[in-house]
Amino acid sequence: MTPTLKTTVLALMTTALMTGTVAAQEITLRMSTPASETDQRSVALAEVFGPAVAEFATYEPHYNASLIAQNSELEAIASGDLEMSIASAQELAQYFPEFSIFATGYVHQSAEHQVAVFSDPLMDPFKQKVEDELGVKLLAVMYLGKRHVNLRQCRDEVDVRTPADLAGINLRMPGTDAWQFLGKALGANPTPMAFTEVYTALQTGSVDGQDNPLPTVVDAKFYEVTCQIALTSHLVDLNYVAFSKAVWGGLSGDQQAIVKKAAEDAAESGRQAQLQKEAGLGAFLEENGLTLYEPDLAAFRSHVQEQYKGSEFAASWPEGVLDRINALGN
Repeated sequence: MTPTLKTTVLALMTTALMTGTVAAQEITLRMSTPASETDQRSVALAEVFGPAVAEFATYEPHYNASLIAQNSELEAIASGDLEMSIASAQELAQYFPEFSIFATGYVHQSAEHQVAVFSDPLMDPFKQKVEDELGVKLLAVMYLGKRHVNLRQCRDEVDVRTPADLAGINLRMPGTDAWQFLGKALGANPTPMAFTEVYTALQTGSVDGQDNPLPTVVDAKFYEVTCQIALTSHLVDLNYVAFSKAVWGGLSGDQQAIVKKAAEDAAESGRQAQLQKEAGLGAFLEENGLTLYEPDLAAFRSHVQEQYKGSEFAASWPEGVLDRINALGN
């Protein structure tokens, strides 16, 4: 974090503490996300979080990166220009490299494993650092889904069995270093691109494919411009409900408890909806002409994890944390 940004964050936090509890009519919680209004995370926050805090705050969501550009949300919260976002581990890794462990292929094992990790004391130093240095509170973990490789080419052109089969494939990945490294670890040529540009890029052939969970493929209608999905399950992906610590400091204790529970309840609602949606989408996608199949997952897992060994990302991971994460999944 730059000295200027850190100074801004500290000033905002001090101001919030000096003013005491924020009056109900003054609280507007703007939430910015690149996801659509129909995305399960968006729906859960609108239907669960918003009503839960309505007695003292107005929840104001902004979708499709219409308020804040993708990957700029955390800085916007830190500078006082935004109250909430749905932040990825990859975004947080831009500020705190150790967060890349939560964005590493084949580390999280399931949605339940994500919750266990987020709730475990091993997560406390990570959360505290984000609060202290960025002025952002991580309130809950949201399940995005298992990410798979989705390609324009049909299987008679590209048959993905091992990472070697992705050589030369221009795979859209978000622009952060952690995302780009994962794309390379999968064997592809990662192409940085904002989520809002992906549909057109697939349609025109600017990229060969993208990686997202099945619900996102359907929600963003990527199935209209692609032909196959290799079920690599390379990342059990997550987001965090990120909340301004400056705003948090202006809430009463009771209000803070309501906000935290509302975030947790919204995350659980979205998690269950996403799991249910994932389970039933294979047939829908096949009915719409896509081919779904499972490649050699052992080959992918081995290759991806090997790429991280000795990398700058692994070097930033606190000693013993990976073993503790693995133990929580057993």
